[in-house]
Amino acid sequence: MSRPVPKPGILDIAPYVPGKSGAGLSGRVFKLSANEAALGPSPKAVEAFRNGAGHLEDYPDGSAGRLREAIGRTYGIDPAQIVVGIGSGELLHYLANIYLGPGDEAIHTTHGFLLYPIATLANGATNVIAAEKNLTADVDAILKAVTSRTRLVWLANPNNPTGTYVSASEVKRLQANLPPNVLLVLDAAYADFVTADDYEAGLELVKNTENTVMARTFSKIYGLAAARLGFIYGPAHVIDVVNRTRAPFNASGPSMQAAIAALADTAHYEAARSHNTKWRQWLTDEVTKLGLKVTPSVANFILINFPEQKGKTAEDADAFLTKRGLILRAVKAYKLPNALRLTVGTEEANRLVIDALRDFVSST
Repeated sequence: MSRPVPKPGILDIAPYVPGKSGAGLSGRVFKLSANEAALGPSPKAVEAFRNGAGHLEDYPDGSAGRLREAIGRTYGIDPAQIVVGIGSGELLHYLANIYLGPGDEAIHTTHGFLLYPIATLANGATNVIAAEKNLTADVDAILKAVTSRTRLVWLANPNNPTGTYVSASEVKRLQANLPPNVLLVLDAAYADFVTADDYEAGLELVKNTENTVMARTFSKIYGLAAARLGFIYGPAHVIDVVNRTRAPFNASGPSMQAAIAALADTAHYEAARSHNTKWRQWLTDEVTKLGLKVTPSVANFILINFPEQKGKTAEDADAFLTKRGLILRAVKAYKLPNALRLTVGTEEANRLVIDALRDFVSST
């Protein structure tokens, strides 16, 4: 061939397609498709970002030292075992780049986050899917999928787009039964919204094992999605190789200052948690009253399941809601063609979407 050819696996990747933004719609639009923070960022974080923007000529701290220290204080973990990146997604790609190659296998569950197969295939590895049970990751199915070629297990906990979670005891059982050379990656992007007593984001497993990494983001409860910041916490030997391969200055100065301020504003954090807990349950109850099934969620979104009846499908509902400026997330790419994911929004947005769904359900 007379042109450069990508390495095997690249052209097997289906590009990640984000949810609709509402661009092109007239009138007021409520974007409830991206699991963005209903209350927005802390005002203190916004102020810190603005202050940092006054020094755009300066390179940021390449080690993210101050932010790692702030994360360490917040979570009670060693800053030396933290790497900061451009959202947690960049760091998940680094882990795949380091630990996966041709002939290797990585496991994720049926409705796991779409980045996992992208990162796996990009490194020439084989993507292995473990069946879920009731739209929830099944530890036994994951363990059954492990072979001598398995090098990595991706587990979103809570999972996006289902909102379901695996208990701390089950995650611990998963890790205990994995071969020690298999890396368990716990993607805890939505951990801050969980109120269940039997949940643990992965801090203890990372502290006590050599093959577990936890990923977190500032895009969700902290409302810093545009700032693009996340971090991983892992064993020293994993952190060492990530730091050897990551891009220099991979987090901007203003973004890191905003994140430090966001971590310190515990009042805003608690307000965001309380808002989400209240309105997640309200949305679940109201949608259920309309005769639609909601998958129980512990995150900042709910998954609404629609019938296959013509005129009442998820696709029909999506079109109906979009005309009213209410943008939800179609999840066909996640093998959920009969569902829409609804982000918990402001009180106004939440009430408007229920009113619109009521009109859709009652329409002929």
